[in-house]
Amino acid sequence: MINKRLQDFNIVLASRSPRRQYLLKELGLDFEIISTDVNEEYPDTLSPSEIAIFLAEKKAENFDTARMHEKMIIVAADTVVSLEGEILGKPRDHEEATTMLKKLSGKQHAVITGVCIKSKTKKTCFEVTSKVCFKELCDEEIDYYINNFRPYDKAGGYGIQEWIGYIGISRIEGSFFNVMGLPVKEVYEELLKNYSYLC
Repeated sequence: MINKRLQDFNIVLASRSPRRQYLLKELGLDFEIISTDVNEEYPDTLSPSEIAIFLAEKKAENFDTARMHEKMIIVAADTVVSLEGEILGKPRDHEEATTMLKKLSGKQHAVITGVCIKSKTKKTCFEVTSKVCFKELCDEEIDYYINNFRPYDKAGGYGIQEWIGYIGISRIEGSFFNVMGLPVKEVYEELLKNYSYLC
């Protein structure tokens, strides 16, 4: 079984996100969760793809390489939503979530997840982009979703795996799981390609 090549790792997921925890678990990998707080500010000159990688790398760099043992692997990720060049972060309240969903309504936007995988001797960073199209959302649909799901921990103010995704997403180009918060296929392939030598 190919997963045997990864079972000797001490994989650490640097994230509090229940979606990322769920997706990594579904790969059949054993891992522990050690999240650290980072300042999520970024330089204004960065593109959306560069922002996602910058923030993922920032999370990974919170782990001191000197304190890592030989088979420890850090997996850090950050997801950004980009609409016509504007970055939509996590909404602070109902009003901001409403504003974001009204902006996304009837339009296509990009969901970009930056990933940084780091061992004691190696670091690789990459990004995966998916394009998501919303139908025209009415005010009642937006209010129902926000009131019942409170998407204040989600970039862009929505979770594709929730009610709004069932009724509101008309098309996806690229990875569904990337929109959830972790491009699991690419993470798995990166671990096999660049880190299985540690086993």
